[in-house]
Amino acid sequence: MKPPGRRSLALALTIALAVKAVLLYGLWYAFFSHPQTKKMRLPTGQVEQHLLAAPAPTLNEKVNDGTHR
Repeated sequence: MKPPGRRSLALALTIALAVKAVLLYGLWYAFFSHPQTKKMRLPTGQVEQHLLAAPAPTLNEKVNDGTHR
């Protein structure tokens, strides 16, 4: 038989995790589940190309590459 403290701790953790899951789902549903307008949808290929493209060089990289004098 488990001590009474362990059972109440397990119950408190289970309730806390359930509340957290409900809150996270609510936030996702409120802010991320639907685009604001139909015009905000982009073709999948265009999004992939943008995310997988090499990043543009920063100002420090341009200055330090030796071509800027």
